Amino acid sequence: MAVWARIGEIIAQHDRAALVSVVRVAGSAPRESGARLVARPDGGFFGTIGGGRLEYEVLAAAGAALARGERQALLRTWTLGPDLAQCCGGVVTTLTEVFDASDADAVAALAAAERSGPFATLSRLGEDGRVRREVAADPDAAVAGTPSAQAPSGRVQPDAPFIEKFGDDRVPVLLFGAGHVGRALVLALAPLPFAVRWVDSRADQFPSHLPANAIPVLSTAPESEIDTAPDGALAVVTTHLHALDYAIAARALGRGDFAYVGMIGSATKRARFASHARTLGLDQPAIDRLVCPIGLPGIAGKAPAVIAASVAAQLLMVRAAGSP
Repeated sequence: MAVWARIGEIIAQHDRAALVSVVRVAGSAPRESGARLVARPDGGFFGTIGGGRLEYEVLAAAGAALARGERQALLRTWTLGPDLAQCCGGVVTTLTEVFDASDADAVAALAAAERSGPFATLSRLGEDGRVRREVAADPDAAVAGTPSAQAPSGRVQPDAPFIEKFGDDRVPVLLFGAGHVGRALVLALAPLPFAVRWVDSRADQFPSHLPANAIPVLSTAPESEIDTAPDGALAVVTTHLHALDYAIAARALGRGDFAYVGMIGSATKRARFASHARTLGLDQPAIDRLVCPIGLPGIAGKAPAVIAASVAAQLLMVRAAGSP
């Protein structure tokens, strides 16, 4: 979720917006530290800190703070079992902040940083109860060099610096083919942590509206997109021509640094590709990296939406396996 862009939009429309952040978790909890939601004065909200009674109570507190125009940040620690009768049994500390037109410049600066990708801020809770954030030029160094600003109670200490991370860490996906399966997959990946580069040679195949995380690429030589892909990218090949599928898959496998290369098709198509790939000089280990058919083996069905759901789940598994 684009947190700061959303806050800016809500301030423009409703004068105020609230940000709720999970700043500390101990034990079992619905969401991890860093989970956030953005609330509007009319009760609407975006994002989630895990749902259930915790989210219900936090939203009620955020709504009350919005109604009062509360300027001080509200830190609260929730013991999920005794306080909320949630069986998780963990402890969650939340930070609730209200922003209004006086924060517009600061929110706009953070939204601009957010548009450029994941970033970190060096943040401080001032004596006035407001959190001040400065974009960290080197987030990794900032994280390594900044001591914890939380006391054992989980409270953020005034003027002690702490690091916050914003923006989605999206894995690059090259999706080849804008036919039925390609369209279904673009929609399946829309809410997920992927940045999709959607490639086809046919201009009339792209829909007029695309998800925010997808960029259409019209190319007369789709396979050339492989050459400029970043290391660790995922390639999903679903074009309208078998020969083009083969050319793209072989080029991706030949690079050797794609985290996933999948091609739509059957076991028979895979065997034919393997024979073709050998004539191109690909060795067996490279050929063995091809995923074909695509999707999770336990999910049957040839409807585009079913294939898309299965492939999206498979890509999430690849992403998780590559996470530190």
